[in-house]
Amino acid sequence: SSPMNYIGGKYKLLPQLLPLFPKNVDTFVDLFCGGANVGVNALANRIVFNDNLVYLVDLYRVFLHNPLENTVIYVENRIADLDLSLTNQAGYLRLREEYNTHRNPLDLFILVAYSFNHQIRFNSNHQFNCPFGKNRSCYNLNTKFNLVRFIEALKKKRVQFSSSNFDEFDFSSLGPRDFVYADPPYLITTGTYNVSESKPSSVQL
Repeated sequence: SSPMNYIGGKYKLLPQLLPLFPKNVDTFVDLFCGGANVGVNALANRIVFNDNLVYLVDLYRVFLHNPLENTVIYVENRIADLDLSLTNQAGYLRLREEYNTHRNPLDLFILVAYSFNHQIRFNSNHQFNCPFGKNRSCYNLNTKFNLVRFIEALKKKRVQFSSSNFDEFDFSSLGPRDFVYADPPYLITTGTYNVSESKPSSVQL
């Protein structure tokens, strides 16, 4: 399961989805990867994770290329240094300000762990602006378990990352043994990924 707790995540639906996919897929494209639950569990020679939220894709790249132990140590040391908890809003706001200044991808993961309902939202100036999830959201043993398992799964696969809009993605290299899974945002809902304030000017959620 993705450690991102993404709205609309498909982890619980995987037993229904995976049997519908073709067998012996060469390249599997998760076109709107979001929390990446589908792509990380897909069986293929190569997995392409695409999402036009570049900051999310940057985080997945760090998950892949950073040694797992280093990632966990960084996350837990940052939480300890900022004294993050279910009630420490000041620590969360400090981390949010630091992330918006320095853009360390792993800080985004920590922010999402403590944000309201684990949401990801950026304003038109590309500033992460989710409120604090007081008494609701935190990094815990279950989050750590999902983080470790997710990174281990990524590292076992041949993966590629892309941050294109779906209508700008390069499909030209795909052939008859490739498969594109497209699960776009739900415009009939009010999820943070389709609220206008949450859409950076050049990066749409």
